[in-house]
Amino acid sequence: MGVKISLQDNKLTALIEGDIDHHTAKEIRETIDNCVENYVPRQLKLDFSGVQFMDSSGIGLIMGRFKLISSLKGTLKVINIPKNLERMIKLSGLAKLGIFEEEDKRKPCRR
Repeated sequence: MGVKISLQDNKLTALIEGDIDHHTAKEIRETIDNCVENYVPRQLKLDFSGVQFMDSSGIGLIMGRFKLISSLKGTLKVINIPKNLERMIKLSGLAKLGIFEEEDKRKPCRR
């Protein structure tokens, strides 16, 4: 479990790896919040490509970061949600916020 942070062009990306549950969400949240408060990016991306499992703590993690970045006049994008987590996201109602995107990491075919 963990989170890797990168900052480029005033956009902060948090690559989350492992499981998000009651025990791990606090550390992930604190790491992301610390970086957001220090750098005040115009956009925060939460990259879920490394997440295998998530309980309701993950929903809280997303919602809390949405509130934080919005209070700083920034935007949130949640990218690369694994297929096995999509149903939970839809049931939570968070999809209505328009913060979810698919980011295609495939390289274009060359002929």
